[in-house]
Amino acid sequence: MEVPTSRFAVEKCSPVYTSVLSSFFFICRLHLVTWNVGTASPPPDVTSLLQLSSQGPSMDMYVIGLQEVNSKIINFLSDWAFDDPWSIFFMTVFSPLGYIKLSSVRMQGLLLLVFVKHAHIPFIRDIHTHYTRTGLYGYWGNKGGVTIRMSLYGHMICFMNCHLPAHIENAEQRLDDFEKILEMQQFEDENVPNILDHDILFWFGDLNFRIADYGIHFVRESISNSRYNLLWEKDQLNMAKKKEAFLQEFIEGPLQFKPTYKFDLHSDVYDTSGKKRKPAWTDRILWRVKNLSQHSSEDGDLFEGEQTISVTLNNYISHMSYGISDHKPVTGTFGLQIKPLFSTPLVTLNPEGEWNAAQDVLISYSTVSEFPSSTWDWIGLYQVTFRHVNDYVTYAWVKDDEISSSEDVTQVRELPFFFFLFFSFCFSVGF
Repeated sequence: MEVPTSRFAVEKCSPVYTSVLSSFFFICRLHLVTWNVGTASPPPDVTSLLQLSSQGPSMDMYVIGLQEVNSKIINFLSDWAFDDPWSIFFMTVFSPLGYIKLSSVRMQGLLLLVFVKHAHIPFIRDIHTHYTRTGLYGYWGNKGGVTIRMSLYGHMICFMNCHLPAHIENAEQRLDDFEKILEMQQFEDENVPNILDHDILFWFGDLNFRIADYGIHFVRESISNSRYNLLWEKDQLNMAKKKEAFLQEFIEGPLQFKPTYKFDLHSDVYDTSGKKRKPAWTDRILWRVKNLSQHSSEDGDLFEGEQTISVTLNNYISHMSYGISDHKPVTGTFGLQIKPLFSTPLVTLNPEGEWNAAQDVLISYSTVSEFPSSTWDWIGLYQVTFRHVNDYVTYAWVKDDEISSSEDVTQVRELPFFFFLFFSFCFSVGF
């Protein structure tokens, strides 16, 4: 069984192509969630949140951005040593469906998770995470941003989950903090050193922008009559996008759903406490596409005059049935139209001979010329429903267990295994 090539991955996981460019482009389906969970535990079911019962084609990638994950000292230390309850919950949901946790990053209550289908793994490279604290003058991580960036079929994609300062009077502070996050998050990549250098940037989270000027009664009446458009012009983020140059390239879908804050717990009733917070669209998903009119492939060919990756928003909604916190979750479903910039995985694996539990087994592998080989390279054996890269049953160090090598192929002896396993090549620089 050979690790799939780009064409295999496209046809197996993403059979929808554009009609004119079917030989070059494919659609990668992305489902993105942002949810301030208010220190609550995961709900019993997230089928509707993740659109798992949808009749359409399945997603290729899920991105989950949470805010206010329980970060009390006992919980945080436990989560630092082990996976946190939310990560475990989503891995339990996704692993039987053929997804693995590609990467995650945590900063106190901020958590960002990326899950992908198995077949895309050989074509995802350069995975890095970052975080920036903005609480307490930059010393505390209750507010700020966490990011995961990667190369997806040669295109640089970045996901940024933020929790910005609360309260209606802090609109300028929110903008200042977001600018600080953009400036502070630098990557060790001379071609893509900054967040805004990525081909596509998704920005989402509890951004905490409020509805200015209008009183609570007018806001609630407009919501009751589903006249959300009356509130758009006074939404602080919409207002800022008209004035602030650094925001004007960010795109958002129409706010055709109820403001997602603030609700009484386990209900769809807006705040009835003494504070009576004015409803607001605090939970948002935006994206930015860099000008990609000229891109080079692995062969050095330039694609001039065409966009080699683009974003289409298919759905932007809130989910009113979830009541574990005073925020309602928001999801965005996207289609990424991608022209792959390389078609060969860094590593191709092949089992040698018959595999059984009575003897050691052999694996041969070949690599492309630019593969950054290391003494820390290893081959892992996994159950079919493995959850993440460290969820191996056993592994072998490539250099220690190498038994033969030629210019094109290397053979490695593996440990015996006792049931059917999915295998994958894992290397230090990739994960």
